[in-house]
Amino acid sequence: MSLPRTLDILLVEDSDTDALLATEAIAAAAVDARLHRVVDGLAAMDYLLARGAYAQAQRPDLVLLDLNLPRRDGREVLAEIKQTETLRRIPVVVLTTSAYEQDVLSAYDRHANCYVVKPVDFHEFVEAMKRLERFWLETAVLPPHGA
Repeated sequence: MSLPRTLDILLVEDSDTDALLATEAIAAAAVDARLHRVVDGLAAMDYLLARGAYAQAQRPDLVLLDLNLPRRDGREVLAEIKQTETLRRIPVVVLTTSAYEQDVLSAYDRHANCYVVKPVDFHEFVEAMKRLERFWLETAVLPPHGA
């Protein structure tokens, strides 16, 4: 079991409503987590590579990635994360509204660690976030910071 620590999460989500739901769900889940948000695929890569406006960003422990993003699609972001030596160990959870089989297969082909369809109901969304975060914080062994 991994050591208890604050979980740094990068949420890559362009929808303010979905981002608010994720923020509230994480707060309601009562796990020790810090959520950082970017709204498009280019900003996600800048954050992860600590470039430009995100030069001081710390590497997250977990990325929650929407697929349908402006400026750079989530599928492209996922592929780049998993092809970049310094980023590939970061677990990426695709968190999207699409249950389309081709999207699921495409995400796993690009080495997503998990694929979750966003529940529409707030309480179901909170429960899904609780399970995700407890798994990544309490069950999974995450790579050490900076590894």
